Amino acid sequence: MLFMLTFEEIYNRLAKAAKEKRLEDEINSLEIDGYKKGQLDCLLEPDKYAPVVKWEKCNCGKNKKPRCLSVCKFGALSVDEDGNVKIDDKKCVGCEECEKVCKGKKFKINKELIPVLKALSLQNEPIYAIIAPAFIGQFSKSASAGQIRSAFKKLGFTGMIEVALFADILTLKEALEFDKNINTEKDFQLTSCCCPIWIAMIKRTYSELIPHIPPSVSPMIACGRAIKRLHPNAKVVFIGPCLAKKAEAREPDIKGAVDYVLTFQEAKELFEMMDVNVDDYEESVKEHSSRGGRIYARAGGVSEAVLLTLEKIRKHSKMAFKPRRADGVPECRKMLNELIKGEEKGNFFEGMGCVGGCVGGPRAIIDKEIGKVNVNDYGEKASYETPANNPYVLELLHKLGFNDIDGLLEDEELFTRKFTNQ
Repeated sequence: MLFMLTFEEIYNRLAKAAKEKRLEDEINSLEIDGYKKGQLDCLLEPDKYAPVVKWEKCNCGKNKKPRCLSVCKFGALSVDEDGNVKIDDKKCVGCEECEKVCKGKKFKINKELIPVLKALSLQNEPIYAIIAPAFIGQFSKSASAGQIRSAFKKLGFTGMIEVALFADILTLKEALEFDKNINTEKDFQLTSCCCPIWIAMIKRTYSELIPHIPPSVSPMIACGRAIKRLHPNAKVVFIGPCLAKKAEAREPDIKGAVDYVLTFQEAKELFEMMDVNVDDYEESVKEHSSRGGRIYARAGGVSEAVLLTLEKIRKHSKMAFKPRRADGVPECRKMLNELIKGEEKGNFFEGMGCVGGCVGGPRAIIDKEIGKVNVNDYGEKASYETPANNPYVLELLHKLGFNDIDGLLEDEELFTRKFTNQ
């Protein structure tokens, strides 16, 4: 179909209609103009699509290999008999490389703002915003976490929860796994609880390393699952700098924990659309995460948090903690290749797909170096250095049915997943 309106024009029309509670009327209007509802589904039901969508057909692959196929490292793109590039929704992880190199601008970033607006307008169930640790400074240079929380409530969210609190829980889980399982110089552990690009690389390219991944979900999934255990009818919207989180939320074994994923840029659109300025709102102080959970947002943060936590909880003398870190896909690949060759001597490997860590995510609003400074400053303001001495962690675990932190090793449901190369 030759589209009369651009992707952006249709998106803006539908978003405005969702805000004004006349979405069905706008859909009908577009159908009258020649659009079929199925052609709009990537905007109306984005959770059924990959993080990157193909808005229009192309014939780039008719006589040559398109550049987008060359830059996709996850095998998500193919060419049909007409030379049109297609996206495999199950393989796309949201690295955005195809969108960056497509000269015809046929690829579009999957946006989930329209169903979120619809859910907020209905208000027939609790809806929680859960926000990534990289959020400080993204929407305002000076607004505090408490002001941002109040702003989300103004939008209609039941509350805003910092995912850093669940990074605390996953830090404990990975520290306990290390303490239990790393016993010799040949043993090593790959961190599992943060970056979906890192995990996708291991699952699809370095599958022989899967046995070394501890069975932990990400903090995003942990937070969503915990909310739904305590509030079964709730909707959960994750907000962060990473497009790949959209793919993670739809993985079969963890699907359902998070209903929608908005990037920081989408969240900014939401604030602007609803005329909400985060600087105008009062404090709502509920920051319960430790410094360890907050610094997950920058490269090296996970390793540092696990190290400090190990020092607090280690019960007997075992192997020294020897972390190795890499950020950016090329550096992660280099580290994993060296690990497979036996050239890496560490025993805890942290990888982040974006340079600088989550603060360098493709959908962040501010520069990664500024983001890193903000994250470190916010970490220093935490009341507790590690989750091991954060009383709110134990309080939350009790609410979720755990007697103590050792129960995290026995958990097979809430904070656990089984990694495979699928």
